[in-house]
Amino acid sequence: MDDQEILRKIHELVDEEHTLEHHTGPKGLGEDEQARLRSLEVALDQCWDLLRQRRARRSAGEEPDAAGVRDPNVVEGYQQ
Repeated sequence: MDDQEILRKIHELVDEEHTLEHHTGPKGLGEDEQARLRSLEVALDQCWDLLRQRRARRSAGEEPDAAGVRDPNVVEGYQQ
């Protein structure tokens, strides 16, 4: 997956996230919607992490395609 494909995936995930949040009724998100929202957040974190890895590798003169998607437990453990 190249940088443009990752960015397209990020935009797709953000669009779905916004759609889900926009269609929230007066009672809020149901259990299924909450689970889907959480999975979208994790997928977004993984995509951003992969894009950062690729950019860092490129800056260091390394092969960006050697970067890989990290486990959700890894990316969710990062401090911001």
